[in-house]
Amino acid sequence: MSHFRVVRLRPEVSALSPHKTNRMADEEEEAGFEEEPEEAHGGVESGHGRRKRLFSKELRCMMYGFGDDQNPYTESVDILEDLVIEFITEMTHKAMSIGRQGRVQVEDIVFLIRKDPRKFARVKDLLTMNEELKRARKAFDEANYGS
Repeated sequence: MSHFRVVRLRPEVSALSPHKTNRMADEEEEAGFEEEPEEAHGGVESGHGRRKRLFSKELRCMMYGFGDDQNPYTESVDILEDLVIEFITEMTHKAMSIGRQGRVQVEDIVFLIRKDPRKFARVKDLLTMNEELKRARKAFDEANYGS
């Protein structure tokens, strides 16, 4: 279930002339794009009906690292966060439906992404690094505390 929200750029910040900005807005309306009100998801809600943003800081840093402005538009970060939360939610529901019912295990996630080579390679790298860190911590603790 996808929920997208079209957000128009603020004209005073846009590099386009007002004529072009208005024409683009007209084209958006003609194409059938409408701004939909945010629906309440099963996620974390704040008191004003707006979902608490969980990954804003990290997403801003990632966007900057991938070439966006150092302070990206809040609307852009919000849309990206909505997509991330939707992806995590869908993957979690799928993972809960396979393997041991009602439980999410690493093997279930690996199974779900096995056909996407980029994601699969990244997960393999992260799992390998995690194991290496565990071994290094264990060796460090044994050296310092003599278990």
